[in-house]
Amino acid sequence: MFSWVSKDARRKKEPELFQTVAEGLRQLYSQKLLPLEEHYRFHEFHSPALEDADFDNKPMVLLVGQYSTGKTTFIRHLIEQDFPGMRIGPEPTTDSFIAVMHGPTEGVVPGNALVVDPRRPFRKLNAFGNAFLNRFMCAQLPNPVLDSISIIDTPGILSGEKQRISRGYDFAAVLEWFAERVDRIILLFDAHKLDISDEFSEVIKALKNHEDKIRVVLNKADQIETQQLMRVYGALMWSLGKIINTPEVVRVYIGSFWSHPLLIPDNRKLFEAEEQDLFKDIQSLPRNAALRKLNDLIKRARLAKVHAYIISSLKKEMPNVFGKESKKKELVNNLGEIYAKIEREHQISAGDFPSLRKMQELLQTQDFTKFQALKPKLLDTVDDMLANDIARLMVMVRQEESQMPSQVVKGGAFDGTMNGPFGHGYGEGAGEGIDDIEWVVGKDKPTYDEIFYTLSPVNGKITGANAKKEMVKSKLPNTVLGKIWKLADVDKDGLLDDEEFALANHLIKVKLEGHELPTDLPPHLIPPSKRRLE
Repeated sequence: MFSWVSKDARRKKEPELFQTVAEGLRQLYSQKLLPLEEHYRFHEFHSPALEDADFDNKPMVLLVGQYSTGKTTFIRHLIEQDFPGMRIGPEPTTDSFIAVMHGPTEGVVPGNALVVDPRRPFRKLNAFGNAFLNRFMCAQLPNPVLDSISIIDTPGILSGEKQRISRGYDFAAVLEWFAERVDRIILLFDAHKLDISDEFSEVIKALKNHEDKIRVVLNKADQIETQQLMRVYGALMWSLGKIINTPEVVRVYIGSFWSHPLLIPDNRKLFEAEEQDLFKDIQSLPRNAALRKLNDLIKRARLAKVHAYIISSLKKEMPNVFGKESKKKELVNNLGEIYAKIEREHQISAGDFPSLRKMQELLQTQDFTKFQALKPKLLDTVDDMLANDIARLMVMVRQEESQMPSQVVKGGAFDGTMNGPFGHGYGEGAGEGIDDIEWVVGKDKPTYDEIFYTLSPVNGKITGANAKKEMVKSKLPNTVLGKIWKLADVDKDGLLDDEEFALANHLIKVKLEGHELPTDLPPHLIPPSKRRLE
């Protein structure tokens, strides 16, 4: 954009530029960030250029884990359907990366054909060569779950002797490529196989900078007793703490993610609650997809800026004529000092810098004389994008979300627990007695009545002060008791009759048993005398 173009003229063009968030991201990337990346050879060091399909594709879920941890079975459980190329067994069966995607008919697209399809977000995987492409395919099938998300199945990570056999391609680098582009990374562990091999450790380190996308699943937890499960959970957290260097504890979902009967059903309720939490997380991906892409573009822009400063600093230090090779070695060895200098001069956070060791390795093969000097105009354009354009897109993201509130993953296992008696928590807590003809509170009402008549009722009702004396004996906080009072005082007269008092005690019992209180009183809990005759 030329400086002589007035701000008013720019504003008039904005609606055309940003019709949708995806279109806005695409335009900002191609017009403002891509020139900076190309000028400083960003794609040779970090990540290939983004393409249109990267902005338009559905949310993707990447499954990573050692062999036989149940990755393929997990996908089968989610979509409730076999998919082409699926193989399940106790040995390392999945030897390929399989992108499970929606398609009008069932079939397989081989890797070499997949990376030349402009509609798919995989074109840049071409750089990993034939050894990888022969182990990459797309399984497409008509499935309601795949209408909203795509799932990437990966080869089982090897352990022990198996690690010595080379795959023929850089496995960790491929996973890092996917990690940049997916919306969720699920690390699967087997309750019987917690050892983190060298290859697995390398893979988890490759996922660094994407910790916000990682969720951990402890699978096959129904095969061990409760006491053992506690020990296994503790051991897993300890192992992860050594590799994932974050102060926060990683969220671990415990369960058995397949459709077979539980071997040891003692922890059934825990597994159901954990599965529900994980399903909610996956279901939210379509709604948050635009925000994730926006977040990834911001991360990429910050890295591109730092990269520009590093490359231009190296260019500035190079001699014009003699001693280029020796100076290059000196600069690579002292790259840490260059990082510190850039950090001080440009007030950049240390967390924005690329890995020092990896950058030193990549610089060894580069010709420093071909590097470009600092071009402030390119950096100013990216700064303007981050300060102004991204802020406008943030507003658009919220607008798009509000227009599509019901955009969640549907079908498959996600529909199994949505409604009916097998919904999570159905018939428990405040839902107890939902299908009973009799009022559920009635069975304990004689006990509550004895207490009620000791509280000096007047005209069949007790005051709030007298009710409080009894209710505080539960030791629940006043905020909770206040909510129980509001729910129990059905006729809102500031007093409780015998039925309302019994209801209050029932709700106290629900809370003490660890269940949540309802926002509004469910119809089945309304005292019989307060129900309107229809």
